[in-house]
Amino acid sequence: MTAFARTDNSKLGRWWWTVDRWTLAAIFLLIAIGFLLTMAASPSVAHRLKLESFYFVKRHAIYMIPVVFILISVSLLNLRDTRRLAMMVYGVGILMLLFTLFMGVDIKGARRWISILGFSLQPSEFVKPALAVLCAWMLAENQLNPVFPGKALALMLYGLTLCLLILQPDMGMAVLVSVVFFCQFFLAGLPLLWVALGVLTGAVGSISAYFFLPHVTQRVDRFLKAEGGDKYTDQYQITQSLDAFVNGGVFGQGPGEGTVKKHLPDAHADFIFAVAGEEFGLILCLIIVGLFAFIVLRNVGKVIQENDFFIVLAVSGLIIEFGLQAIINMSSTLSLIPTKGMTLPFISYGGSSMMALALTMGMVLALTRRRTRVGINL
Repeated sequence: MTAFARTDNSKLGRWWWTVDRWTLAAIFLLIAIGFLLTMAASPSVAHRLKLESFYFVKRHAIYMIPVVFILISVSLLNLRDTRRLAMMVYGVGILMLLFTLFMGVDIKGARRWISILGFSLQPSEFVKPALAVLCAWMLAENQLNPVFPGKALALMLYGLTLCLLILQPDMGMAVLVSVVFFCQFFLAGLPLLWVALGVLTGAVGSISAYFFLPHVTQRVDRFLKAEGGDKYTDQYQITQSLDAFVNGGVFGQGPGEGTVKKHLPDAHADFIFAVAGEEFGLILCLIIVGLFAFIVLRNVGKVIQENDFFIVLAVSGLIIEFGLQAIINMSSTLSLIPTKGMTLPFISYGGSSMMALALTMGMVLALTRRRTRVGINL
């Protein structure tokens, strides 16, 4: 028995039979794994902060309510409303990014967060999916009408976002946004000369960040020198993270039996993948990697079959963001790259990140619904 009959013409009924239910199921499975790992990792963090044991678990459970609502409600949108939503989110997000420069919370020399009614919000998390959709819109319109300055407008939107991210500074997010933008531009027919200039600009920007941004210099130096340090340094957390994978082996120590989480300040957030490795072993880690790979590859397959250029560019940008964020988090946890404060999608604790990811994947589900291919409600 399915939730809706094929003859059900209600909005939810049409949504159920047109949405990609396999992608939706994989997302919900990631959310469930995230809640399980938050229950395993966060009590130790709460104890160190002198909070009630299940403080983060309760907050994570509360966050799941708007996350599911955003995911489902956004996936109900048609193409026109998806573009409108992206425009609105981008406009509000840019204003909030400007606000963070003056009134944001200063953490480790960067202003990326603002506090609203006791809730910490990172505006850049919401700007990045909105930017991907808007750039796809501009580039697609330029292809339909060469007179329309779509490429120039897309460059302006990207340039504005990049400047605000650098001013925070948030180099990791700047790199992620840049990779997505240039992938979309490449798909839109970016000349090879521009590709070379983009790569050169990225290299110069990375080198400049190392020499002129102290926190970037420290992270890279600690990564290259592999120094220990106290428990609040990145290298200490990486060392503990690698120990967690070694302790976990193939089958793990068992739920609640991990010890490394007691020493990891960010065990419930940036290093939650290490908790999965220690307590549930290689098996759960492979399941998590497999779920991310399934979501990315399934939607890449849908894009290959798509004829609407806007959908091709938008879904490509959004799914690259999603997959690359997962790769960055897991790679830093495994000491393959310097640490970056980037969450593991739908698994790490953090309401701001989870809601932004729900927006991202809600847009992907909306854009890949079968009705968008036959011209219904466009």
